[in-house]
Amino acid sequence: MNTETRPISNHLATLAGGCFWCLEPIFSNLIGVLKVTSGYAGGSTKSPTYQEICTGATGHAECIQIKYVPQEIPYDTLLDVFFAYHDPTTPNQQGNDIGTQYRSAIFAHSDIQFTTAANTIELLTNNQIFNNPIVTELTILKKFYKAEDYHQEYFLRNPDNPYCNAMITPKLHKLRLKHSHLLKST
Repeated sequence: MNTETRPISNHLATLAGGCFWCLEPIFSNLIGVLKVTSGYAGGSTKSPTYQEICTGATGHAECIQIKYVPQEIPYDTLLDVFFAYHDPTTPNQQGNDIGTQYRSAIFAHSDIQFTTAANTIELLTNNQIFNNPIVTELTILKKFYKAEDYHQEYFLRNPDNPYCNAMITPKLHKLRLKHSHLLKST
């Protein structure tokens, strides 16, 4: 019997939910995620630096770009995780991090991703999952800029950093409790 196997394709998702240090370790632990890159999107300055985006003047958001296998983890599942690990109801803020660079945003790579994200936001709104309205920006990605090397895998390389311990460690604990079925085996 001649069975043809469909090649596994890789896709990209770009999400902003506050500090990229906080999102990167969550998504890096998920089945079907091949790579997570911290970076910047949604602004007007070409090739912005971290120092420039921290001023808020460039219009960029700190974000992550996820390379994933949709046959192992669908885009809508990535969105479910995204909305579970940041507050999409606070404009330009996540906890103590305040500024446009910390906004909640989905930068869709296609019309299908855009529609899926819009439907997800509508479902969350209709089901009143959050006490306040969702303010997540939804746009088509124009350009993603990779952040400086010292931002990549930051938590993995700096687990004793006080910010990491205060902000990321509790999220990873919640991930193990709430989404254990999505975690890579260690």
